[in-house]
Amino acid sequence: MKLTMTRPRAVLRAVPPAHQEHGRLDSCNEDPRSCARTREATERPSDVYPQPLDPEKVYRRYAPYVAATAHRLLGGDQEVDDTVQEVFVIAVRGLRSVRDPGAVKGWLACIAVRVVRRRLRMRHARRLVGLDTPAALDPADWAASPEQRTLLLQVYRALELLPANERIAWALRYLQGERLEDVAAQCGCSLATAKRRIAAASRVMEEVLHEA
Repeated sequence: MKLTMTRPRAVLRAVPPAHQEHGRLDSCNEDPRSCARTREATERPSDVYPQPLDPEKVYRRYAPYVAATAHRLLGGDQEVDDTVQEVFVIAVRGLRSVRDPGAVKGWLACIAVRVVRRRLRMRHARRLVGLDTPAALDPADWAASPEQRTLLLQVYRALELLPANERIAWALRYLQGERLEDVAAQCGCSLATAKRRIAAASRVMEEVLHEA
């Protein structure tokens, strides 16, 4: 089955979506003060955003978004809960510095990408020494036709062959539908690097899925 890079965006709507309302960030550091947009939010006069953001409210609002993002990038549910917990443990440390609610979602996306990258690398390292098996995918809950579910399984199995950085960049671009600029921002790399990672991943995906 030959699969072009335009087809996943139509077929992979079956994957639980991550809501696309977050804005761009110029950096993916876990410290909000080092992100250009978030830094502006922390430096505004106190009468604009006088109160620190409530961590509990932030969690309730954005936990589903972080979970959906983790699900798409990891390709299964096994590590999603732990990923969400880790993201918000990290976020709470810097949340008091953020005054602009509009900056929070993009910042959480950056943290989620960093956490997922670490998990993918750990998964790969364990697999190399025989301590882990490929992630079990269960498309039963996806609102998809049998053909779409088969394709989804092929896509995620192909993603398991990619290095973490290339996999994440490709998934953000084609599974999340992110703009290239946002892929670069969330990955903490330049736009040129993001494009190279996506192109490298696309070549592997095309080859593997063509043979499927």
